Amino acid sequence: METFQAIKEYADEYEEVSISHLCHILKVSRSGYYKWLQHQETTSEQENLGLMDIIKKLHSQHNGILGYRRMTLFVNRKLETNYNKKRIRRLMHILGLRSIIRRAKGYCTKTSFVNVEDNILNRNFTATAPNQKWCTDVTFLKYGFSCKAYLSAIKDLYDGSIVAYVVGQFNDNELVLETLRKAQKANPNATPLIHSDRGSQYTSKDYYRLTTQYQMTRSMSRVGKCIDNAPIESFFGHFKTECYDLKKYKTFEELVSDIDAYIYFYNHQRFQERNNGLAPLEMRNKAVA
Repeated sequence: METFQAIKEYADEYEEVSISHLCHILKVSRSGYYKWLQHQETTSEQENLGLMDIIKKLHSQHNGILGYRRMTLFVNRKLETNYNKKRIRRLMHILGLRSIIRRAKGYCTKTSFVNVEDNILNRNFTATAPNQKWCTDVTFLKYGFSCKAYLSAIKDLYDGSIVAYVVGQFNDNELVLETLRKAQKANPNATPLIHSDRGSQYTSKDYYRLTTQYQMTRSMSRVGKCIDNAPIESFFGHFKTECYDLKKYKTFEELVSDIDAYIYFYNHQRFQERNNGLAPLEMRNKAVA
């Protein structure tokens, strides 16, 4: 279709060029071109053209992060329709649109073996209500000329929302403790099971004391088993693929601004199949309504 459209546009602009010559150059049949030219678009084809226009706009608006599954959610939310994933995938294929693919990173956090807890969570990543189970971790970022930054975040396993996060320039205990304080302030009655890896911040006495004060149950991944903390690792993977890896950051303030914007998007606008097409905070608000 696009080849025939290109032939028509070129022939309209340069009338001296023959259709036969253009078809020969682009390796399509002359009869096929005239059949396409005389074809009347069906209602379904017109609908697909409108859908493709919306898909292109959403793809551009969200920096190419939407795969066909999430694109289907966005399209249906925008149009209040119920298009199936196969149709959206086919139209994205016609448009040549693909989402950015996350790739696995081969590293895990080493342990200092101080105040180590059992793996109580045991990869049971489901919860029946908000604030039952939280996962937390810290990820490493860069800006400027090899300057370091760190993002500490806590994720609720009920709805997938980020309940608290802190961006700092030092990967120290205070970074993690401040994240805990923000989470507790936002959810003052919460006493969740909180799962982490065995990094030095989480095995520290300060972390032990604060989680005990907040009446939280500590759980920790086994040594070398990054999958034990998969939900928060998944969030960091999405953040880096859909935001952080798309540009180079010159300043700490620029990095923080984009993190703020992405986490707002993640909590309020990133619709998820696991939440029946709702964004994390939509799911959370529905549960407490």
